[in-house]
Amino acid sequence: MTATVFENAQIHTLDPARPHAEAMLVRGERIVAVGSLDECRDRAGVEARRVDLDGMTVLPGLVDSHLHSALYVRGLEQVDLRGTTSLDEALTRIGRHAATLPSDAWLFGGRWDSHKWDRPVQPTRADLDRVCPDRPAVLPSIDGHTTWVNSAALRRLGIDAGTPDPAGGQIVRDERGEPTGILRESAGDAAYDLMRTSLTGDLVALLRTHLPRLLSVGLTSIHDLDGQDCRAAYETLYARGELPLRVHKSIPSTALDEAIDRGWATGDGDRWLSTGPVKIFTDGALGSHTCLMTEPYDGEPGNHGIAVTPVEEFERLVAKAAGAGIAVAAHAIGDAANQMVLRAYARWQESARTNPTVAGAVRRLRHRIEHTQHLRPADVPLLARLGVTASMQPTHCTSDIPLTSRMLAGRDLASYAWRSLLDAGATVAFGSDAPVEDPDPFFGIHAAVTRQQADGTPPGGVDPHERVDVDTALRCFTEAGAYASYEEHLKGRLTPGMLADFIALPADPYRVEPADLRDLTVALTVVGGVVRWQR
Repeated sequence: MTATVFENAQIHTLDPARPHAEAMLVRGERIVAVGSLDECRDRAGVEARRVDLDGMTVLPGLVDSHLHSALYVRGLEQVDLRGTTSLDEALTRIGRHAATLPSDAWLFGGRWDSHKWDRPVQPTRADLDRVCPDRPAVLPSIDGHTTWVNSAALRRLGIDAGTPDPAGGQIVRDERGEPTGILRESAGDAAYDLMRTSLTGDLVALLRTHLPRLLSVGLTSIHDLDGQDCRAAYETLYARGELPLRVHKSIPSTALDEAIDRGWATGDGDRWLSTGPVKIFTDGALGSHTCLMTEPYDGEPGNHGIAVTPVEEFERLVAKAAGAGIAVAAHAIGDAANQMVLRAYARWQESARTNPTVAGAVRRLRHRIEHTQHLRPADVPLLARLGVTASMQPTHCTSDIPLTSRMLAGRDLASYAWRSLLDAGATVAFGSDAPVEDPDPFFGIHAAVTRQQADGTPPGGVDPHERVDVDTALRCFTEAGAYASYEEHLKGRLTPGMLADFIALPADPYRVEPADLRDLTVALTVVGGVVRWQR
């Protein structure tokens, strides 16, 4: 097996024993040596291939611990409403996209944010009917927890004035009781499910075409939170030898029984495709006014959000999954939802310890909370004490600044509190939640370090005591992601025996100004010792 020496580089290994090096010897998928040029050349032998990195900075490959890759690649070929500043602008984009589609095709896309429109009103089916009178249209909001549909889609979905609200969801209605075209949480599930079918194209082909975009921003591993269609597509790519990065694939709660019947367990698989936790929604999102909060939303005295999965059902699912060796990844954004999840995990741990047949699961399974956005301060040490992984997306903090400053001002909350969680001893794994946010991890590193928007506001960052330094942010995008997928012995650092997953950048993140972190670019991405992408 031919060895390769990657040399003439500034290597940040993230290994405290040897944090810096100038060369790295790789044989096959593994790192053999990291150190000086002479050390690596001596180990390599005269037949080794040599790659001159021209003084670039090398980092371990970055891990996105929360990404919806099927939604992301499909969205690249659908109408994108991000950045629209008014309902009319959104409708114009929709109309233009509709004109490019076959007459019998559904229209999909979305990512609209009415909070950023000049008149922040919720759109309706009547608005959408103006530009899509005949073809069904399904357009999730930026956070994915509200779905905007037109009259044709409502008819095809069988939703009318007589349709009851489903458990964990709401069909918004007008004064006559007619659906307005806004479906919240589980009320939009049937519409969302259509976005996971062949109506949106060949997912295998879409992933093959667009996954290089993730490589281009330095991602060598992802934790995917999409559905079983996405798992099947990845299995196809893997079988064909066409999987360019490593995938830790979650299980949707709707497929938990299937996973148990098939004997899947979290951590099963290999270095390229492994089984992750079961994803369970417990609440919604702040922008949709559906995340579960202790205090009601301002101006909405009866609205504390939506408990998508009630506590009794959540506890049942935790016990069921854990009993089969499957960890739980609970979506929780509001403080009441996070508290509910933590209390449920604590009760499961206590009951499991007294049951010899499942006591080992307490030590082995690494339960997670996805987003972990708003916590009661007292729950920060509890999360750490329980050993729960906080799967957080730093750009949510900066994107949400207008929302949180208006909706949560004056509340006693630890919001996007990654510094507090780390100080308490918790594992914090960073990701993007793409396509909700851009998958570029350097956007996330910038947000974690500065807690500022791209334009530098607010001065000093929001809740500046929660900022972290560059080294910590990088470790949350490397070591912590590897830990969350039970692979800390394989990746997250550049040390002998680890997988040869790394990236090279023209600039050093440790040396640039914090404001410039989001502008960093990747020149080279290597996965398993093979160059998978190069600028």
